[in-house]
Order: sequence, then structure tokens, then C-alpha cells
Amino acid sequence: MRFLLHALAIVLLLLSGGSAPARTQSNGAFAAQIDALSERGGYFDTDNLISNERSYLDVVPELKRRGVHGGAYIGVGPDQNFSYIAAVRPEIAFIVDIRRDNLLLHLLFKALFSMAATRVEYLALLMGRPIPASPETWKAATIEKILEQVDAPAVEARAIATLRSKTDEAVARIGVPLSREDRATIDRFHRRFIDAGVSLQFQSAGRPPQTHYPAYRDLLLATTPAGQKGNYLATEEAFQFVKSLEDRDLLIPVVGDLSGARALGAIGELLARKKLRVSAFYASNVEFYLYSDGRFQSFAVNLTRLPRTENSVVIRSVFGRFGWPRGGSVSQLHDIADLADGLSKGRFRYYDELINGGK
Repeated sequence: MRFLLHALAIVLLLLSGGSAPARTQSNGAFAAQIDALSERGGYFDTDNLISNERSYLDVVPELKRRGVHGGAYIGVGPDQNFSYIAAVRPEIAFIVDIRRDNLLLHLLFKALFSMAATRVEYLALLMGRPIPASPETWKAATIEKILEQVDAPAVEARAIATLRSKTDEAVARIGVPLSREDRATIDRFHRRFIDAGVSLQFQSAGRPPQTHYPAYRDLLLATTPAGQKGNYLATEEAFQFVKSLEDRDLLIPVVGDLSGARALGAIGELLARKKLRVSAFYASNVEFYLYSDGRFQSFAVNLTRLPRTENSVVIRSVFGRFGWPRGGSVSQLHDIADLADGLSKGRFRYYDELINGGK
């Protein structure tokens, strides 16, 4: 009981003014940009609250070796994108996903970034765990030390209710029009993080998590093949870079089909006006499904029409027989220039040929 009362006191104190102030202005321009870039959503049978790609950091050293840096970043899915963004350091980033739920998830993340001054606060708010006293002193802490802080029972129900109310207020200040169902979905997503904590796993509809899927704890502690930490929460500096994009409305969630007629084309037009080029495009394993549905060619046309440089790459994850034994997935890079050339010459007629073309 003493622990719960102490946790409650800390959360209430920090949420009422002891932490970084949340955004205070409504942001119609941000909402209008999301609307201008988005298209009608679709369905995919996963919650996708976190990644299921254990190998996601394997490509980071090669990104740096190739000089993939700056410009614009485009990706799909949850906060795995933040780690790539921290590595690439783009001027602007777009998270494009066919599921409106992914937009709602990123509004939750954006709200929590606005409420947190440091990564220990952010992770504690995401997980509904007590924020430590003097969070500023945690800036140099290792991710292992921060995990010790948040890998604890959730705080008392009244504190969680206060946290959810404050988070909903921060989401509302973002300015994106939301239905009652949208708000309920954001609440459900946040409570999934709170209930499972750092043991949360990726889950598909009607199926339990696969044994090789990483828990959120594993993703936070993941390393490159050389043993270097690479998650965006592993260092304060990486977190602060992502936060700076969020705070300046330069990390933009978009509802869009990668093979669709609107979203990627609209992003390309926006980048052309800003004189920016795509540096990295994280596609996860979406290409596999596009090949299966006969829509890969449409995606390839959208991709190759985006402004790019000679260093621009697709970051992909490969599962199935290609993904073993690296925890069920293999991550690879593919030069967009080579992809465009291969398509024009008929080298990538099948998914197997595409995968063999990546490195």
C-alpha cells in the first residue's frame, strides 16, 4: 500500500506540473496536413502496437556506412520507425500505414512526447509506471537502468485514470478530429501498454504471439551485430532528436496504401516543393503482401517517383524461410536506384527475386 500511495503521489505531482508542460495550442495546420496527405484506410489483421522484427537494428551500421542521412524519411508501422529516424536524422518524417489505427497509435506517441521532457518520463508515461524523482538526473542513465525503473507493477487505478485523462487532453490539443470510437481506440492502445508493460508483444487477430516475437523489453535492449545499442530510447540524445521532430510537427502520421493513388504521390509533391529527397523508406515486409495481391508494381511506381538521391534505400524485413534463424526476421537494405533499374529490366518479377536483390 505504501508503494502504491507513493507512486500515486509521484504521478499526480508530475502530471500536474512537475514534468514538462504539455502542448497548449490546438494545431489545425498539422491536422490539415494529415488530411491532405491521407487516403481511405484499409484493414490488416495485426495490432502492430510494437514491432515483431528482432533483426531491425541489423541495417543501422550499413545505413551509416552508406551515408544515408538527412532529407526525408518514410516508414510504416509503430515506433520502430523512431530508431531508424534517430539513425538517419531526417529533416522531416512520414509514417504511412493503411490502417487508421496506426495513425491513432502515433497520436498517442505524439501526446506522450509532448508530456515528457526526458526518455525516462516518456517510457514511464507510456507504461503507466511511476516517474522517478528528479527525472533530469536520469539523462545519462543506461537503458537497462531505465528498464529497471519501469519494469514494475502499474500504479494504482486512480493514478492511471489521471494519466489517461491528461493524455487524452494532450491528444486533443494535437488538433486532429477524432470520433468517440477513435478516442476509445487510443485509450485501449495505451491500456495495452500499461497492462503488459515491457512484456508487450506484437499480436495478430485471433492468434497468440509467436514464440520468436520479441517483447518490447527485447526491442529496447536490442543491439546491432557489433553489439551497439540502437533503440531510440537507448540514449537521451537519440530520444531528444525524435522529440524535436514531434514537437515541431515534422513527424507526420498518414493513412495511406503504399500501392494507392494518393498518399505517396502527395508526399512526393510536398517534398518536391520543399526541395527535399527521400533518404530511407522503411517498408517492413509490406512488399510480400503487395506481390501476393498483384499490387507490387503500383507500389514500385509510387516509390520510384519520389524525389531521391543516389544513396536512397528501402529498409525491408523478410520473414518465412528467408527469416531464419535471426529470430524470425532478416532486415536488409535495397538501393532504390537498383530497384527501379531491376524493375525496368524485369529482374524482380517475383518476391524471391526482389529479396535476392537486397543486401
